Amino acid sequence: MPSNYKRLGDYIQEVNIRNRDLSNIPLLGVSIKKVLMPSIANIIGTDMSTYKLIRKNQFAYGPVTSRNGDKISIALLEEYDNAMVSQAYTVFEVIDENELLPEYLMMWFRRPEFDRYARFMSHGSAREIFSWTEMSETLLPIPSLEKQQEIVREYNTIQNRIALNNQLISKLEETAQAIYKQWFVDFEFPDENGKPYKSNGGKMVWCAELEKEIPEGWQVGNFQKDLIFKTGKLDSNASIENGKYPFFTCSEEVFKVDSFAFDQEAVLLGGNNATGKFPLKYFKGKFDAYQRTYVISSNNKRISNKQIFYRIKGLLDEMRESSVGTATKFLTMQIFNPITIIIPNVNINENFENIIQKIYTSKQLYFNQNQKLEELKDLLLAKMTRVERESS
Repeated sequence: MPSNYKRLGDYIQEVNIRNRDLSNIPLLGVSIKKVLMPSIANIIGTDMSTYKLIRKNQFAYGPVTSRNGDKISIALLEEYDNAMVSQAYTVFEVIDENELLPEYLMMWFRRPEFDRYARFMSHGSAREIFSWTEMSETLLPIPSLEKQQEIVREYNTIQNRIALNNQLISKLEETAQAIYKQWFVDFEFPDENGKPYKSNGGKMVWCAELEKEIPEGWQVGNFQKDLIFKTGKLDSNASIENGKYPFFTCSEEVFKVDSFAFDQEAVLLGGNNATGKFPLKYFKGKFDAYQRTYVISSNNKRISNKQIFYRIKGLLDEMRESSVGTATKFLTMQIFNPITIIIPNVNINENFENIIQKIYTSKQLYFNQNQKLEELKDLLLAKMTRVERESS
């Protein structure tokens, strides 16, 4: 073992402070992406005095490692000064930040090698546990404080660029959604003079089905007739770490597989979810899908798949209310079939497709940049094992 590898237990200590005063602070949980985020647990009637308090720059981890596949639930609190977590988590902190930076330690925890180590060292029959003892016996390189700061700065530079790109992607998506509303809800698409159609005297006709006026020459269809619904065939656990093709499930995260069953432009909608939050995505290319994920596309040349995406996006709250099931919420074809969708004339459909495609092209550039940046992050995490302690 290299000389700069140290026993983690000499640098950290467990923290076990309960919420005895019933402080009004956020309740957080550790996500599979290793971040602390607001909990979705139902806490009505729960004794919150037993929950653990956590402060900024402290860690929380779930000792039970058999719940999240290969990922260990561990995170550093960075976005809140004070919060609380379930008593099921172990909370700990760095003893001396002049010896070990919490941000540097969190980088070590993000490495897939740590996940594999923690899973290997876990023990138990009904459920496997990575206990505080095993955590304390973890060995890792701890270079000088200056070297740790340098590594953290490099990592944060990459992370900040990814965050900026994500902000730009969000702005582009907001722009696309605003254009959809302007054209297909407000009917203010550009007329032959480039002016908003409805407010500049564009001819409107009464639509009894929608109980409102729509542009002349437009029609109203429905999901049953004008859309094609398919589902994937794979189990939810079919993903592999370094697969070649996207694999869409009922999770917000997009996984990978080595085979594909679809090669098309489609809208992907998760068909079941415990919280009723059904993930919605657009994709064009080769991919595969979970058996409860809907693969939706247009069956009408006057309806673009991007129009379908924004139509469904505007209905997600209603779908959540209409979903069936108790422990798990399901979207069924009985919910989809009667939903209406506006059918514009051919020119409007083509113009909308061209404009939105330019936005999607820009979004894809930022997505591609982020993929390269994520690869750089992985390389930086991999290099941590080769960091030697500098001589003082």
